[in-house]
Amino acid sequence: MNTAERSYPLGKRREGAGSVSEENKALVRRFVEAFNQGDPDALDELLVPDYVDHNIFPDQQPGLEGYKQAVAGFFSAFPDASITVEDMIAEADKVVTRYTFRGTHQGELMGIAPTGTEVTATGIGVHRVAEGMLVEEWGTRDDLGMLRQLGAISEPGQSEEASPT
Repeated sequence: MNTAERSYPLGKRREGAGSVSEENKALVRRFVEAFNQGDPDALDELLVPDYVDHNIFPDQQPGLEGYKQAVAGFFSAFPDASITVEDMIAEADKVVTRYTFRGTHQGELMGIAPTGTEVTATGIGVHRVAEGMLVEEWGTRDDLGMLRQLGAISEPGQSEEASPT
């Protein structure tokens, strides 16, 4: 049984500590900081080995190691990548984060050659926390908007017209 299928206790409130929701938000903030530092190995202390990412990239392997490879690949495409947390809400074992991603496309991304374009994309992530670790993530991000900024997809109404045959 993998971690996503297990039922974990939400944790106990320790004397002098904040609520479980506040502790979970602090964990997700550390996750964002690890991403912003561009150090996939920092994720070892934050994610369980069988971490479930429901937003996988093409060819991404499962678990923590697959997630770390995806982060490393993303940083090879956007070496200056950063995430800004716009809002964070927590309830029980879930933390919802609305964020803005910024980065300059300086390496290949899913077959797209570097463009030097600075991109901005927004997203929302939902993390599930168990026993002080991130175990699962769902989310949505504006991949279409990012691909448009990179010139990989035409804006609506600006597509090439079919040539007559």
